[in-house]
Amino acid sequence: MKLSRNFPLNGMRVFEAAARHLSFTRAGEELGMTQTAVSYQIKLLEEMLGEPLFLRRPRQVTLTEAGASLAPKVAEAFGLLQEAVANMRET
Repeated sequence: MKLSRNFPLNGMRVFEAAARHLSFTRAGEELGMTQTAVSYQIKLLEEMLGEPLFLRRPRQVTLTEAGASLAPKVAEAFGLLQEAVANMRET
């Protein structure tokens, strides 16, 4: 599969952090972004995918079924990227 130039890698990075923390605020703190910027990136990703990834409630977000399905795969993909870079540095 070839990634298009419009593939939202940054949005996926933001999604992974937000899904792991179940918090846009904590994801933003980790990534050096505001909560508003995190929310915007998630919104763009949801629009691209055509379905919501989070249920937004006052002071709380939870993953939708689609978000819960996507989260472990995205985390795994970023883990593989980290591993590949670490291995490259060792050689």
